[in-house]
Amino acid sequence: MPESSTRCRSPSRGPPRLRRDWSSQVKFENAFLISASPQEAWKAVLDVPSLAPCFPGAALTEQVDADTFKGTVSVKLGPLALSFKGTAQIVEKDESKRTFVVRASGADTKGRGQAKATAEFKLLPDPRGTRVAVLTDLALTGSVAQFGRGATVIQEVSAGLIEQFEKNLNARFSTAGVATPDATPAPAAQGGAAAPDNSIGIGLIWRILKRLVRRAFGRGTPAIPE
Repeated sequence: MPESSTRCRSPSRGPPRLRRDWSSQVKFENAFLISASPQEAWKAVLDVPSLAPCFPGAALTEQVDADTFKGTVSVKLGPLALSFKGTAQIVEKDESKRTFVVRASGADTKGRGQAKATAEFKLLPDPRGTRVAVLTDLALTGSVAQFGRGATVIQEVSAGLIEQFEKNLNARFSTAGVATPDATPAPAAQGGAAAPDNSIGIGLIWRILKRLVRRAFGRGTPAIPE
């Protein structure tokens, strides 16, 4: 379950200044499957230049060193478009436990705020290959923090992006001939080109609404058609 806290600080005089005074912090969990052995998956998730094109809306612009990267991430949710430019660094790695930690920070390209995130990754054996569990601690400041007021919405949007990333990544493994026999092919970004800006359409928005209804009313809610 996501944990969230949101606060709004207003100056002592005059109307609230939302653009600068909003801040939001949310923690959420995701997981995705790699159709490859843990050994192959470990190499894959640490190969950031090859991995970046698989993530919707991500573009790698510079590799500073072996563990530090600069780039952009763009996300669209209906009329809302967010684009961040920043830096990500792998700050911890433990191959024996197959865990690593990434810290990232960036600023909205339109000057609407900043984002900081710490993501903890753990690779686990799975009958279908390797399961990667991700725990993310995300902090937003500025007017973009209003997007973080709904922790469930952030979690569902991230789940949608992870789902697309999983398909693209496994398609890349399948093309390379590393995937397990039951891997499902899916369209992938080509070569080292940046993935296109991600646009979250009606399908994902509908899924978010369904999950919000189910969480609000519990198991007794009548089935919602797909």
